[in-house]
Amino acid sequence: MDMLGNREILREIASGLGDWRKLAQPIATRYRVGGIASAAAFVAAVAEVPVAVGQDPEIRLGRGFVDVALSTVDGRTGGRWVTPDDLELARAISGIARAQGLIAVPGEVAQLELALDTADDKLVGPFWSALLTGEPGHVVEDTVLDPSNRVPNLWFQRTERHETPRQRWHLDLWLAPEVAEERIAAAVAAGGTVVDASKAPSFTVVADLDGNRVCICTALDRE
Repeated sequence: MDMLGNREILREIASGLGDWRKLAQPIATRYRVGGIASAAAFVAAVAEVPVAVGQDPEIRLGRGFVDVALSTVDGRTGGRWVTPDDLELARAISGIARAQGLIAVPGEVAQLELALDTADDKLVGPFWSALLTGEPGHVVEDTVLDPSNRVPNLWFQRTERHETPRQRWHLDLWLAPEVAEERIAAAVAAGGTVVDASKAPSFTVVADLDGNRVCICTALDRE
């Protein structure tokens, strides 16, 4: 599989794929639609575009919008990666959207992942895979990936063994880069604090008034 790195993907987005944003695994976009009929027409047109093996688009219809996420599933490991085929499909989908007069609002895309501190992800991974997906074998490297995306991904952050209590869970909220600072500011205005911005814009750690932490993540400054 010809897997692309974040820097390559971001260059493509900057040079002609402005409808799309890179999230944790996929590239994603959102289009405004006038109603279910226009949404169905758009999805039907997208369904006519040829796709490679393992490349089926993830499409979600909601009130006034259609979300599309693209990645290719590695048939051997179950991992999800963006490939040149995904970029070509993104170009085709953007062309269909323009032809149908749809407006892209990529700043509204988001992806939520769960992160669990553990000293031994090989030990606990099968449990969480079985619990979340129904099968113990859906652990890809350090992440539980539900094949049908019913639940958020769960990834294991390696840590030293430690005594409890300690916050071992946190959320990773992936956003379009242009809205991350605005979201952080909104969280701070609602009583939160910025705990660590040293890795921004890749990720910024913020906390609520009880000290519970969450990472606001973007694809910027990542390989």
